[in-house]
Order: sequence, then C-alpha cells, then structure tokens
Amino acid sequence: MTKGITTRAVGETVDDFLLIKQSVKGVTTTGNPFMSLVLQDKSGDIEAKLWDTKDEHERMYAAETIVKVGGEIHNYRGKNQLRIKSIRPAKPEENLTIAEFLPSAAQTTDELHEEVTKFLFEMENPQIQRITRHILKKYQQQFLTFPAATRNHHDYVSGLADHVVSMLKLGKAICEVYPSLDKDLLYSGIILHDIGKVFELSGPIATTYTIEGNLLGHISIMVTEIAKAAEELGIEGEEVMLLQHIVLSHHGKEEWGSPKKPMVKEAEILHYIDNIDAKMMMLDRVLGKTKEGEFSERVFALDNRSFYKPKL
Repeated sequence: MTKGITTRAVGETVDDFLLIKQSVKGVTTTGNPFMSLVLQDKSGDIEAKLWDTKDEHERMYAAETIVKVGGEIHNYRGKNQLRIKSIRPAKPEENLTIAEFLPSAAQTTDELHEEVTKFLFEMENPQIQRITRHILKKYQQQFLTFPAATRNHHDYVSGLADHVVSMLKLGKAICEVYPSLDKDLLYSGIILHDIGKVFELSGPIATTYTIEGNLLGHISIMVTEIAKAAEELGIEGEEVMLLQHIVLSHHGKEEWGSPKKPMVKEAEILHYIDNIDAKMMMLDRVLGKTKEGEFSERVFALDNRSFYKPKL
C-alpha cells in the first residue's frame, strides 16, 4: 500500500497520484509566473510550487484535477513541502476518482447524525430545541458532508459534523462539572455556531470560499438563519437573541472575526470549547506524522510553533 503524502519524511521520493485541492497563480519578484498548489490524498495535504508556468498550466492544473506527481519531500521554513520534478494530469484509462483522494471523518454520516441527535433529545427548553432541529433539518445533508474549514482544522469530508460532535462531548463534560451552565443553550450554540459554513464554503471537494462567504461570512449568515427559523416557527423571546449572541461571539474577539465578545457564560465557554477542539485537531495531525523524540514541523495557526513528541 502506498504511503500517504503526509507520512513521507524529508528526503523521501514521491511518484504518486494526488488530487489538486487548491491552485493559485502567482508571480515571483523577478516577474516569472508560478503556481502554488495544495496536493492531497486520504492522509491529508501538502504544499508544492510549480515554477515557470504558462497559461495552459493554469487550466491543466486547476483544483479538483487528479495528477501524477514525481518529486521529493523537503523542509521549507520548518514545514514539509513537495518539490515537484514531474507532473501530468491523470489519464482517463487510469480510472481514478476524486473520492479516492478525499480525507474524511472516522465516523460515517449516519453515525455522526446519530451522535448529534442524542444531544437534541437531551434539550429541555422547547424553544431552543425547535429552532435547533429546524435549522439542522434544513441543512442536514450539507452539515453532514461539509468540512469545517479550507485548511488547518477539520478540513475534510464530514469535518463540520465531526467538529460539532467533539464539541458536544466536551460541552457535556463541562456541564457536569459546572451545572450552573444552561445545557440547552450551550448544546444549541455548539450545533448552530458553524452551520453558516454550508454557505461560506463551496463543499467537501477542493474547498474554497464562496462569494457569499467572502462578502458576509458564516457568523452573520447564521445570525440571519436563526432569525428566519424563529419567524417560521412563530417563536419569540430571549432564547432567539441569546442564540444569535452565541453565534456572533464564538470567535471570542473582534480581531478574530466576532462582531461581539462573549457576554453570557455559555458563549464564553463555547468559545473555549471551539478553540480546544480546533487546536487538538491541529496538534494530533502534526504530531501524528512526527517521530517520537523529535519536533514537529511548524504549525502556522499555532503561532508558527513546533511541538515535541515525547518518547513516553
């Protein structure tokens, strides 16, 4: 079985089929065109540069294209990259499908749906439960298949639902330690906080930001969706405003993308839970391809730090 692209060590050669996840055209300081590629298989993705490109290369090596790549893994500024020595589009007779190259959640969509449903049944506030069910049912298919991001964390098929399930488990454990938290408000906030990403992102394959995502963002989109759900269900009251506030504030600070800072304790806790789960995903991923007794590659989203993997 071929080793995954993210498991290759520096110096190892590559001669594999990979999927172009992202493709961006650029120009060097000397005016020479190049392309920045993100290539992936089921193990994850790796960055690569294609130098001295021409206009036809932009069409040949667009996102969602399967390519045969020859090259070598090298380290650039503390992070593994693929140095491309040869590349060509896959041929029709090679019978490859995009699905063969997509990382996905460990659980199936049915299992993830069942996990989320358990938490819906635990809710006691009928207003909060009805709003949450309504929105979840409306976007169920996208919720169960979309990633939670384009890069860094839960950026794979069903990553959004996987992220929410992990957060719900954390939320339940925290509520058991701190029973003064409103469980329904916290669970609903966790389920709803990122559903706006089904509008913000293009989908599970070669994920990019949509026009709506760039112009509005998932936070403001979701605040509108909560208001629409409440109106469609004939629900009025503080619950609607609190759910909107939790979504508005879940990034924690204005400079991190939240229009408001958390001003109720459930919003504050949800922000921490969201942060913990995202950071743990990044740490597990980078340390999963690091040998014991060595430092990982740098993680840009974690202050560009390297992490040591103990021999324990």
